[in-house]
Amino acid sequence: MLHEISFQSFNQRDQVQGWIYVPAAKPVGIIQLVHGFGEHSRRYLHMISKFLDAGFIVAADDHVGHGRTAVVNGTWGDWGDKGPHTMMEDEHTLTKLVKEQYPGLPYVLFGHSMGSFIARDYITAYGGELSAVTLCGTSGVFPGLEQGMAMLQAAVDAGQGDASDPNAAGALLGWMCERCTEEIKFGNEWICSDPYVQADHALDPLDAFSRPTNNRSFLYFCQMIDCITGPAWAAKVPRDLPIYNIAGGEDPVGQYGAGVKQVSAWLEDSGHKVTTQIYDGYRHEIHNYSGLKDQVEQDILRFFQAAL
Repeated sequence: MLHEISFQSFNQRDQVQGWIYVPAAKPVGIIQLVHGFGEHSRRYLHMISKFLDAGFIVAADDHVGHGRTAVVNGTWGDWGDKGPHTMMEDEHTLTKLVKEQYPGLPYVLFGHSMGSFIARDYITAYGGELSAVTLCGTSGVFPGLEQGMAMLQAAVDAGQGDASDPNAAGALLGWMCERCTEEIKFGNEWICSDPYVQADHALDPLDAFSRPTNNRSFLYFCQMIDCITGPAWAAKVPRDLPIYNIAGGEDPVGQYGAGVKQVSAWLEDSGHKVTTQIYDGYRHEIHNYSGLKDQVEQDILRFFQAAL
């Protein structure tokens, strides 16, 4: 069973488009899936199907400025003007809507890439409402963040918030292809070494990665990362929340494993229980490698099932 839903964004402008996938069985819990920068939630249909087969309800939406939400509202690359917690608050609104419709079930969160940043922001505010969280493809200290924030803040202060500065985008994200320069065709080769995944990602009409994100939204992106970085962030996360931190060993977002382990260390030093899994030899989208995705999904399910 599939419910298509729509709700007002925290930005007070957009109607966020979402979906609740329900298994044809008695549900054992609910997994809320939070997608990454520039993409949309239906890129996770393989994972969603695997979660459904395991008896979980799956809830997902397309963020403001992304996917179906961007199409319906005409706001590609524009997150509104309500600050860096907009997407996190939208995810919590989705949580409340799903819990109202399916009360009394354990609730867990999965976030990939920027979705993991949103999840990290979420668990500082609403972590007590969750039974567990999986962070996939997350980042430690993000390279070039201070430089990018300064460039974008200057642009917004100069009245260019609705414009897009490619230099800022290059400073923030351009380094991600540093280990695959000889392969570059689309500019997204850092996500996965499979050329079919690269092409599917680049040519997807609901994928906003190849479209410009305006300066204000990019600034919010930076500010969101800034607020989830370091021991001070980790100290705000509920200590009894089980956390599964996973990534590819060749993922530039996670600084090739070092940044992922840095996040786990911040949490562990604050007294949190964290399970860290690095899949050596794989890039950013570990859940999209044909020879790995089944294992990744099963590992996530084992963690969630153990937590419940």
